[in-house]
Amino acid sequence: MTVGLPDRSVPDIDRRGLRDRVYDRILDILLSSEMEPGARLSIDTLAKQLKVSPTPVREAMVQLERTGLVTREALKGYRIAPPLGRAQLDELFEARIMLEVEAARLAAPRAEAFLPALLRAHEHHHRMAERLTDLMLDGRIPIPTVHDYFNADHAFHLVVLDAAGNRYVRDMYANLGALTHRMRQAVIRGTSDVAEAAAEHEAIVEAFASGDLVTPVTALRAHIEGVRARSLDDSPQD
Repeated sequence: MTVGLPDRSVPDIDRRGLRDRVYDRILDILLSSEMEPGARLSIDTLAKQLKVSPTPVREAMVQLERTGLVTREALKGYRIAPPLGRAQLDELFEARIMLEVEAARLAAPRAEAFLPALLRAHEHHHRMAERLTDLMLDGRIPIPTVHDYFNADHAFHLVVLDAAGNRYVRDMYANLGALTHRMRQAVIRGTSDVAEAAAEHEAIVEAFASGDLVTPVTALRAHIEGVRARSLDDSPQD
């Protein structure tokens, strides 16, 4: 005897899909806008902006609170979280090292298969780096361009995470994604930082192309340690 799902499962799925779409839109607003830390986030205002009811917005805010991007105060609602302090940044990079270095180790034997995708991601990141550098030298740092640059950076790292072939490592890294992205946008130093990151990405590509199983792990660790050092140099004292 085959038993079907009850009819109420369909609206539940639709509601979950709506909540996820609302979450993605609010996340994009938080990461790409110039809203100041501490700014109040009105559920009703966001609902009107996104043309949805307050319910999926409220559910999305609960999710965002777990990422640390927003904070909730009793009777006051949600606000944009303050920048990550040095201790938080250090913990974030420790987590990235644990996950990404292990991903590089798992991916290294499969390098030949994913190297074309890694090269494309590197070339795209390099183009975005050149565009951002040109604008910064001209005295401008437009938020959309910064957003595009860090999206390209994130996409490069995801190639290695996907190639690792471990869904749990990939999921754990995804949980760090919003905080990592926000950290990247908050601590960009200037043209030298962009150039250093691009050079470190190139070293990672060359390491995977070498066919050696150890060099990619070393190159990936060196890159994250480099980003950590640059980020901590620019972060406020706790």
